[in-house]
Amino acid sequence: MKRDPKLETIIAVKYCAVVDALDERGRRLWAAAESEAIGYGGDALVSDATGLSRVTIRAGRRQINSGKPVGQRLRAEGAGRPDIEQSQPGVIAALERLVEPLTRGDRCSPLRWTCKNRAKLAAALSKDGWQVSSTTVGRRLNELGYRMQSVRKTREGMSHPDRNAQFEHINATADDFLQRAQPVISVDTKKKELVGDFKNNGREWQPQNTPDKALAHDFPQDAIGKAIPYDVYDMGLNEAWVSVGRDHDTPGFAVASIRRC
Repeated sequence: MKRDPKLETIIAVKYCAVVDALDERGRRLWAAAESEAIGYGGDALVSDATGLSRVTIRAGRRQINSGKPVGQRLRAEGAGRPDIEQSQPGVIAALERLVEPLTRGDRCSPLRWTCKNRAKLAAALSKDGWQVSSTTVGRRLNELGYRMQSVRKTREGMSHPDRNAQFEHINATADDFLQRAQPVISVDTKKKELVGDFKNNGREWQPQNTPDKALAHDFPQDAIGKAIPYDVYDMGLNEAWVSVGRDHDTPGFAVASIRRC
């Protein structure tokens, strides 16, 4: 059939008018009906006008010619990729064996978690001969009740039986000294920091798009030294003094900081 641009335009206009109201099956049947009405060469003409493949149009024609009533399903039963457990029996059990030695918490708990990410688990399964993606691993782990979680600090060591009495004694002594205008200080070593061209947490005002640049890695050998802030706080005067050392957190350094306060 010789190509007819005018007829192709008419079909394209008709398709654009109804396409939003049609699902996959409706588009397939509509295109097949148009092709049947045109006759020879209809598949090519409708395909060029609508962008639907000729395979889709022929499938619609077979469905029309079959005479079977249109059901609720858009696709034939059994279509689509089979379940991985059907195509590769035992892969879920293999995944469980990989995760189980590293599973934290009670196995009877409804929520389990693992410290291995899904990419590493997929790589380990592939190494054993299974064909599985990291996406499938993540989906299966969710179905099995696993969640990727970080460590949470909740457990504390045994406390001394006189711990509360010790704090009450310290508080009473500090209060007595303050009432007599005697100095009461609090000393504390802050987080140690590497000195050099390293990234530190926090932000400051800078001209737009001109951030300070630092080394990508915090290697100790690239540091000038290690800064050890030592804070001394005078509770009576509500004043503080911070000393910064570069050697070690020694008693001598603590005493020197207190004397400078």
